[in-house]
Amino acid sequence: MTAAGTKEAPLAGTRPAGARDERDASARVQEMFSRIAPRYDFLNHFLSFSLDHVWRRRTAQRFREVLARPESEVLDLCCGTGDLALALDRARAKLTVGAKQERHAVYGSDFAEPMLVRARGKAEGMAARVVFAAADALRLPYADEQFDLVTAAFGFRNLANYEEGLREFARVLKEKGELGILEFTEPQAGPAAALFRLYFRHVLPRLGGAISGNREAYTYLPASVSKFPAPAELAALMRRTGFTAVSWTAWNFGSVVLHTARKV
Repeated sequence: MTAAGTKEAPLAGTRPAGARDERDASARVQEMFSRIAPRYDFLNHFLSFSLDHVWRRRTAQRFREVLARPESEVLDLCCGTGDLALALDRARAKLTVGAKQERHAVYGSDFAEPMLVRARGKAEGMAARVVFAAADALRLPYADEQFDLVTAAFGFRNLANYEEGLREFARVLKEKGELGILEFTEPQAGPAAALFRLYFRHVLPRLGGAISGNREAYTYLPASVSKFPAPAELAALMRRTGFTAVSWTAWNFGSVVLHTARKV
């Protein structure tokens, strides 16, 4: 489905309860995700009924043309414990079997170091070609036009400023480079929307809080999803920040959306 004719609207970024400004919001999110890192993977899989694996594999398949080129440069932002970066590397390994040139490593970046510790452990256990490094998605330490593909899975929503984030993504992408943002969103109508809100607002905070020992983080999650832009709004913002061929695909009754675009 390709978005068209959407009206422009000012879009900010995440605001955890009590955050005074963008800097404070970013610091609170960083601290929150650092604290829940030890239980993050288990809860991701448990609370999504392991469907998060499926969504990441589908995302990797969406960019198979880029991944099939061994020399292409790939960056996964807000990578957490590395699941999408590793899925991209696995897909690339299959797509480049028999290639004369050795495939380049996938880069994975996150600003929560405890998440990256776990990501590096996974990569070592899988013998993956992924390099994980700490970085703030709003101030990336990468050169202009360095990457052929930039992705983010369930992390873009946590940026303190969505427009600045997209402009930074565009900066590090090469001309005609591709962007993929996988995110939760609230279905707008119908039985699925009601069930989603019931689960996200009431069941998930209790389960996540009990298992992780951090109720704040799993109260923040549904609040951040409810405030996140609808697909058409995010598509409009992507166009305003230097992207074309903007489209989105919804899964899981409309609660998970893969946004794709190309840098102009």
